[in-house]
Amino acid sequence: MRRRSLLAASLGLNFGAAGHLLAAGASASAPKFLLVFLRGGYDAASLLVPHASSFYYEVRKDIAIAPPSAELTSALPLNSDWGLHPALRDSLYPLYQQGELAFVPFAGTDDVSRSHFETQDSMELGQPLSGRKDYGSGFLNRLAGQLSGCSPMAFTEQLPKIFQGSEQVPNTALKSLAKPSVDARQSEIIAAMYRGTPLAATVQEGFALRQELMRDLAGEMQAASRQAISAKGFELEARRIAKLMRENFNLGFIDVGGWDTHVGQGGASGYLANRFDELGQGLAGFAQEMGAAWKHCTVVVLSEFGRTFRQNGNRGTDHGHGTVMWVLGGGLKGQRIVGEQVAVERAKLFQDRDFPVLNDYRAVLGGLFQRQYGLSAAQLAQVFPGTRARDLGLL
Repeated sequence: MRRRSLLAASLGLNFGAAGHLLAAGASASAPKFLLVFLRGGYDAASLLVPHASSFYYEVRKDIAIAPPSAELTSALPLNSDWGLHPALRDSLYPLYQQGELAFVPFAGTDDVSRSHFETQDSMELGQPLSGRKDYGSGFLNRLAGQLSGCSPMAFTEQLPKIFQGSEQVPNTALKSLAKPSVDARQSEIIAAMYRGTPLAATVQEGFALRQELMRDLAGEMQAASRQAISAKGFELEARRIAKLMRENFNLGFIDVGGWDTHVGQGGASGYLANRFDELGQGLAGFAQEMGAAWKHCTVVVLSEFGRTFRQNGNRGTDHGHGTVMWVLGGGLKGQRIVGEQVAVERAKLFQDRDFPVLNDYRAVLGGLFQRQYGLSAAQLAQVFPGTRARDLGLL
């Protein structure tokens, strides 16, 4: 085994084809960005409830969320048009009320294939749909290339397309860190191989980082056994990501599956409600774990597309088009529903079935990157070629 591969295995890290060792040192006060990708196309009309629309209740007789009321199963009030799924009452709703959460409805891409894989790939590339494409260049990789001192990390099993490109980006699935692949004796042997070389300090820092994280995980497991905190599902992984991003990384990516709800989707309770609850607890846990660094962090939740506005015969929804982006952050000017919007009625549906896309996800992200990193128009054109950034005033 090559020495670099052995080292990577010991740290639980993987690298791109041109890979390099772990870059550390992203300060707690540096701007940080995490993209959470919901693979499967989640039902945005259940998340952000158009409670002022009579059409919504006409075509979703079994899965609609009731308009805001004193009932715990009704939508949480956001404004006169929109409500939030009640599963997020204790996790994300407080962040919204604190101004640390906003939503962008009628968002997405011009891709109308309604194919999971095709749309996910095109969104991760972030390139124009027409013309020549570079399938080895994802937009977060291009963003990393525009940032000085960027320390990126993909918290995934494999390096996702969004992080592929000329910049070398490591990836690690945090679930695999629970069981170290190399013990202390083997770690010392590996470290000894690099003593006296320019890589010695980096190797030592990498092992120190892993040991620190393992200590944190041990503390979490002990706390969970005493029922001190909830540590299951996405929340545990989100808290682990926060611990790493707090001091070591400033650009991250994580994907979450399980959003393809063709059958038995449920309404205020059921399958989708449980997924929202898990995701909400995870994002709230991430914000809490970031501590003071949360003030400098932005999180965007994105999915490849929304789902059909009408429920299907199986009390679910099928592949759609427009979706809703979530934007969170300690420095956010939130508690708003932003972007271009239209009345939720049949005449405004895309192809008489879906939310239209009025807010291009690249333009929205470009506006956030412009604010957060101070990127110029020329730099943004490198990240999202052929797209003009749209500043929605969230930062």
